Amino acid sequence: MRQQTHKRGRFTNKTVAIVAALALGGGGAAIIAANASASGDKNSGQDRTLSATAGTISCPDVGQKLNSVPRQARAEVDRNLAELDSQVANAYQRMAKKEAGTDSVLTTLQQQRTATLDRIGIAIGRSAQRPAGLEQMSACKMQTNFAGKGRGGGQGGNQQGNQQGGNQQGGNNQGGNNQGGGQQGGNQQGGGQQGGNNQGGNGGQQGNGPSPEDFVDITKVQPNVKEPQNQGGASTGSFVSECGVNAEGIRNTDNVIVAPGVGNGAHHTHDYVGNKTTNANSTNDSLAAGETTCSNGDQSTYYWPVVRVQDGTQEKDANQLGGGLEGNVGRILTPKSSTIEFKGSPVGKVTAMPRFLRIITGDAKAFTNGTANANAHWSCTGFEDRQLTDKYPICPQGSDVVRSFAFQSCWDGKNIDSANHRDHVAFAQEDGSCANGFQAIPQLVNKITYEVPAGETYAVDGFPEQLHKPITDHDDFINVMSDQLMNQAVQCINSGQKCG
Repeated sequence: MRQQTHKRGRFTNKTVAIVAALALGGGGAAIIAANASASGDKNSGQDRTLSATAGTISCPDVGQKLNSVPRQARAEVDRNLAELDSQVANAYQRMAKKEAGTDSVLTTLQQQRTATLDRIGIAIGRSAQRPAGLEQMSACKMQTNFAGKGRGGGQGGNQQGNQQGGNQQGGNNQGGNNQGGGQQGGNQQGGGQQGGNNQGGNGGQQGNGPSPEDFVDITKVQPNVKEPQNQGGASTGSFVSECGVNAEGIRNTDNVIVAPGVGNGAHHTHDYVGNKTTNANSTNDSLAAGETTCSNGDQSTYYWPVVRVQDGTQEKDANQLGGGLEGNVGRILTPKSSTIEFKGSPVGKVTAMPRFLRIITGDAKAFTNGTANANAHWSCTGFEDRQLTDKYPICPQGSDVVRSFAFQSCWDGKNIDSANHRDHVAFAQEDGSCANGFQAIPQLVNKITYEVPAGETYAVDGFPEQLHKPITDHDDFINVMSDQLMNQAVQCINSGQKCG
């Protein structure tokens, strides 16, 4: 990478400035303490790396535990689950404004959650047995995170992140980051001095992430991608929907899958391509009537968190919920390219997706939830044989940042959604086959690239308590293809053609 020594100097200066600002009470709700430590460097005289201790509010993810909710109760339950997220976001705002100490904030939060969980229990109990143990999920804690260790940091966090999350696709069986993201990403060479330069050195999104240890020089990462081998009868074709890069700027902070009917249900901003009408109040009927950015008439909705660079620019949402008021700051990058491709199964034919099937891949709360549902993949153009899950890549000159999502490709054959929005679909097993009770459907693979300005910090939008960690990246999809278009896609895939 060019001018590494100079960039290390810029990183150090920005780091010291941010630490000083935090010590004086400047904007970082999630940062508890930070310090810079010096170590000798025979090449540069003296080099500094940031050693930060950050804390985040960690609450049990109630939605992931509710895998059996009567259909007639789901709307009320979803509204209350969204209220739990709002309560955490409000707790962060109280901390940022120094309205109360940590203990007081957590006590109030627990009281709020207790009441909301009771409402969830009552809603379910009207038509089914009330879930046991709801009250035990009311308490939250302040989780301390040491830079370079644990989740999203060192060797252990990366091994777990890929073994549980990444290899479900069959893409990173040996852990996408065991060699690159953890061992090299967490150390000084990858995550601090060379990899970090001034990435993260400006305190990130109002001081609540990302941290320098969240970045790694992609050239220091070893190739780690392993694809399952096609077997006889594999469906080797593909179908592409050309839907653009959201040049129109269709964005909102809703999430119609997880929080239908709730404004700002995501607490962060999404980019949308495909269906132009998607928001919290969308219904199957409104989506079916919506216009689309896709050239082939695909009315499906594809949405993902925006990527921002912290270059000092204030977006129009700087003083709005879901934006700057919840720690999502900086200039939103329009993708350089976006590819939406549906692929086949390495072991057999695929069957058509039902219209209005909903799939979420990845976990927006993986930093506090753990990595069981994490499915983030970060890389750089020209280096896509190496994938990261809990590190942002620093790309060499001329190379673009790549986000890729390979969605669950097995469906239960019955449901277009499930109570926790996961149980109705699954990843293929290690050999590419679907588990008993599931059948192969076209696998959505979404690849998005960004031209990140040299030396700028960047991160995905996220819930405030997730500290903008790369492992929280996620992608959402609602299939609104007409039956005719879906059947065309299946025919292309099963016959080995490349269409679109």
